[in-house]
Amino acid sequence: MQKAISLFFIISTFFSSTLIGQETVSNKSSERKYFIGSTLFMLGNFLPTNKPDFVQLNLGYRITPKDVISVELKTWKYAWSLGIPYGPSFEAPEEKFPGYIREIGLALVYQRFLWKGLYAGIHIMNAYQFFVDEKGNQIENGYQMFNTYRLGYHFKLFNNRFFIEPSIAVTHRPIQNKMPVGFEQLNNKWSKFFFGEPGFHFGFNF
Repeated sequence: MQKAISLFFIISTFFSSTLIGQETVSNKSSERKYFIGSTLFMLGNFLPTNKPDFVQLNLGYRITPKDVISVELKTWKYAWSLGIPYGPSFEAPEEKFPGYIREIGLALVYQRFLWKGLYAGIHIMNAYQFFVDEKGNQIENGYQMFNTYRLGYHFKLFNNRFFIEPSIAVTHRPIQNKMPVGFEQLNNKWSKFFFGEPGFHFGFNF
């Protein structure tokens, strides 16, 4: 997963430096109200180990040039607490759950453009959890609220037909139902916040 995170930062830097000149094209392009998109985080599915089996779909509407709402459908799995910061404990063997968690979530998203393509966004997700033990048996169900507070930049491409959005975020889990004992003990060791999550959304406007 750390390799995937490094890849996101490299791609974000590349696009930010090479495509910023295309921002002027947006002023001449027709405004497109709707969009469909996803995230390059799905590249993590090609990792040799710790594959997240991640799928995401975004459907959105641009209310005004500065206000955007969307819904975000996603599913993924993970075997470590989402609060472990970057460092020696990140995906360390001793921090691994006795199995993994599969989540299916629906998020409501609001973006506010602050200056040109610079935006701030909040994602509020209701996530249903399925706890799976090391033998692959589902042992319990659960729920958590998973929020993401994001700062990023929106690049319009090909006459505003496509876009990319490199970003950085803080994630927050304000609500977590009771977890199986082995999962809960490890999860409770860590903060409900995670700082520095990279993002790289992309989409098609219509």
